[in-house]
Amino acid sequence: MSFDISKMRNIGISAHIDSGKTTLSERILFYCNKIHTIHEVKGKDGVGAVMDNMELEKERGITIQSASTQVNWKDHTFNVIDTPGHVDFTVEVERSLRVLDGAILVLCSVGGVQSQSITVDRQLKRYHVPRIAFVNKCDRTGANPFKVRMQLREKLGLNAYMVEIPIGLEDKLEGVVDLIAMKALYFEGESGTELRVAEIPAHLVEEAEKYREELLDAASMFSDELMEAMLEDTVTEDMINDAIRIGTLSEQFVPVYLGSAHKNKGIQPLLDGVVKFLPNPTEVKNYALDLDNNEEEVLLSCDEKSPTVSLGFKLEDGQYGQLTYVRIFQGSIKKGDELFNTRARKKFKVGRLVRMSSNTMEDINEGVPGDIVALFGVDCASGDTFCSPSVNYAMTSMFVPDPVISLAITPKDKKSSDQMAKALNRFTKEDPTFQTYVDPESNQTIIKGMGELHLEVYVERMKREYKAEVETGMPQVAYRESITQQAEFNYTHKKQSGGSGQYGRVAGFMEPLADKDYEFVDAIKGGVIPNEYIPSCDKGFKASMQKGSLIGYPIVGVKCTINDGQYHPVDSSDIAFQQAAIGAFREAYLKAKPVILEPIMKVSIEGPTEFQGNIFAVINQRRGIIVSSTEDGTFSRVESEVPLSEMFGFSTILRSLTQGKAEFTMEFQKYGKVPTNISEALIKEYEEKRKKEQGK
Repeated sequence: MSFDISKMRNIGISAHIDSGKTTLSERILFYCNKIHTIHEVKGKDGVGAVMDNMELEKERGITIQSASTQVNWKDHTFNVIDTPGHVDFTVEVERSLRVLDGAILVLCSVGGVQSQSITVDRQLKRYHVPRIAFVNKCDRTGANPFKVRMQLREKLGLNAYMVEIPIGLEDKLEGVVDLIAMKALYFEGESGTELRVAEIPAHLVEEAEKYREELLDAASMFSDELMEAMLEDTVTEDMINDAIRIGTLSEQFVPVYLGSAHKNKGIQPLLDGVVKFLPNPTEVKNYALDLDNNEEEVLLSCDEKSPTVSLGFKLEDGQYGQLTYVRIFQGSIKKGDELFNTRARKKFKVGRLVRMSSNTMEDINEGVPGDIVALFGVDCASGDTFCSPSVNYAMTSMFVPDPVISLAITPKDKKSSDQMAKALNRFTKEDPTFQTYVDPESNQTIIKGMGELHLEVYVERMKREYKAEVETGMPQVAYRESITQQAEFNYTHKKQSGGSGQYGRVAGFMEPLADKDYEFVDAIKGGVIPNEYIPSCDKGFKASMQKGSLIGYPIVGVKCTINDGQYHPVDSSDIAFQQAAIGAFREAYLKAKPVILEPIMKVSIEGPTEFQGNIFAVINQRRGIIVSSTEDGTFSRVESEVPLSEMFGFSTILRSLTQGKAEFTMEFQKYGKVPTNISEALIKEYEEKRKKEQGK
């Protein structure tokens, strides 16, 4: 086969919001001759970025869904996946990382390592994705790539070294000095397409030598050959590249590139860096679980003759029906092949096979190992494994965080109700962090998600894409209940009716548990409760925890220990002991001083220093705790912990307090205790609601 897999790269571009990663994606497409004109992300020319093809993405100037595109650069094939930076769409980042082999971490040369950069880095580390860094926006006032390099080390703990230094900064940015080749690179022509290689300007020679020495010292840790050559002064470019590559692939080294995507400077060397330092599919270890053999780990090989193993990592309901993005880890996928969905245990035939370039597609006949392709018309869910019928493997699934916010949603008429059902069905398939259910008490449809913006986008999409006219209620916070002290229980469940009755006694205690939601301990001696009824007690406790008695939310952080009990040879049964455990739990729960817990969000606010006082005040008003504040010249960043219930409508207030100059990100941090006055108000509200419902 003519295709050389070592010349393929699956890369993602991940970063904090507004670091310019979609702009960078656009430039990559342009330099790889995929598009022939460059448009702005914010869409001033009315076109918007190619990678953001959803209407909402163009309007808001943010990326919501990750898009995949294939480009060619110097006889290498890149599958580029643009991922969202916004924390509400974190699952999009997770699913992309699951199928990537390497990543470009984009940072702003002014903002540096921001809160979301830390989250993204954590995700890259979780999936062991090697990365190179690109310090963007070096043309902006206050740009300092050297400071960003230090932040990569201090805040993210990365072993980061410059492989380039800038020639001029801010509005004087002319080009970069390549520290490996020791040449100056200038990007000329209208769109920076003409690369001019020249000698290093005299005033930068000393600085370049200093940073090159640093780079060589760090790279030589990964190569004895380079170390020897340094002593003998016979260092070649290839030696440096090989050493950096070893370091990068082992996640022990991060080369730092710089430039300005907006001004078309520094993109070509970055693409060369992807070729030089990021792995091809054969250099990444991917494992699957063998379901026929106790879920034993199996190392997959990039061999097209082997049985096919691939992962459907993203679903999209496009204009042509359901599209499933698939990464092939082993074997190949051809048109007409029969594949097996291991979760649904269903076989299906591959009909149409396409390769996506953002929102355009080309039909292909075959996908090879390491490739990212899309299938049409396959009934599946996000994260399903497709393999040859001869094997029964499943890829390890991705990490999906629990939703923290819910919203009641009501259709205005019958037509909207049908359309809303279609939309919800599709969105829940596409996005595991978006959930929906019908509340049995109020009979309302509830949607749950990762934040206000997350739900806002989905409601907006319902209206636009499905023409479903819906009204939304007040956002609801996902509270929890828990206990604060130990309490004993001793409960007998007795029911006598003609024939056999029900009998079971359960005794023991419950106590608070810090790191888990629930634990069950069996401390029964002497068979006072027969072994077959022990799981029944566990079932009863679990059932009790689904709904607390304070405000009707799930209970967490409880350890239940049973140490005594009694049974009846005739009247005891599974159900009797379940009922006894439920009664015992209720009895002890009220004695264990229950409390209400609320989600506490980690909120990072960034804005001009002059508004710092206003930012502090707005956090304090919202029961927030300021964790840290850092000032960086004219810019300051405030890290805080604020209850989610106080964050509704926060973006509007922040805008008006800071003249629209500050921005914030928030993500779930932990559950914390609700203050007494708010707790009392919540309990009162819950009781009134119950009375109403009982009085109906």
